[in-house]
Amino acid sequence: MYMSDVMTTNVITIPSNTSLAEARRVMEAHHVRRIPVVDRGMLAGIVTRDQLDRIGPSQISSFNIHDLTRLLNKVTVKDVMTKNPITVSPDATVEEGVTLAQEKKIGALLVVDNGRLMGIATTNDFFYKILNPILGIGKPGSRLIVKNCGGTKHIEKIIATVNRLGLEVETMFMLPVPERDQHNFVIHLTSEDPVLLMEELRKIGCEVERRAR
Repeated sequence: MYMSDVMTTNVITIPSNTSLAEARRVMEAHHVRRIPVVDRGMLAGIVTRDQLDRIGPSQISSFNIHDLTRLLNKVTVKDVMTKNPITVSPDATVEEGVTLAQEKKIGALLVVDNGRLMGIATTNDFFYKILNPILGIGKPGSRLIVKNCGGTKHIEKIIATVNRLGLEVETMFMLPVPERDQHNFVIHLTSEDPVLLMEELRKIGCEVERRAR
C-alpha cells in the first residue's frame, strides 16, 4: 500500500495569517489537534494544539483575561507554527511512512507532492485503514492462535485443514512472540464455531487456542 491509499484527503487547513484564537476555534469545531498551514496552495507549516497551549504561559503570566484575548487575536499562526514539518510523498509506501513517523516520534505525516498538500495520515489512519483490517477488528467470526508455528510447511498443513473443512478465512498472519525466537499463526475465520477445526488441528500436532476478537 502507498500513502495515497491511507491518507485523509479532505484536510482542514488555515492560512498563516490566521490568529491563534481563530486557529483554536477551528480545531475545536473540527475536533482536531493539528492543522496544516497553507498559503496560496503551498504548504507553509503545521500548527498543533500543544503549540497553541504553550504560547500562553510564556507571554501572558502577568496578563488579565482581556490582555489574553487581545494577544490571541493579535498573534498569528505564522509566529508559532512548525515551518518545516515532516512530509512524505503520495507514492511512498506505508512501511516507509510508518518508519518515518516512528523515527521522528510524530503522530501525523503530511502527504505532499511538489509542495502542495495532498493529504494527511495520522495514527488513526494507520490503525483504521491498515491494522484493523489485518486483525479483522469489527468483523464477525472467530480467531484462532496456532502457537509456535514452524514455518511454511506447517502453515500449508493448517490451510489444507481449513480448506478440507470448507471454512472461509477473513484474515491470517504470522505474529512474532516477544523476546522469543518463535512465531504464532493467527487465523480469523468467518465462522463463529471453530471447534471442529481446533480438533483437527490438534490431530496434526498443533497447539491451538481460541482468542477474543
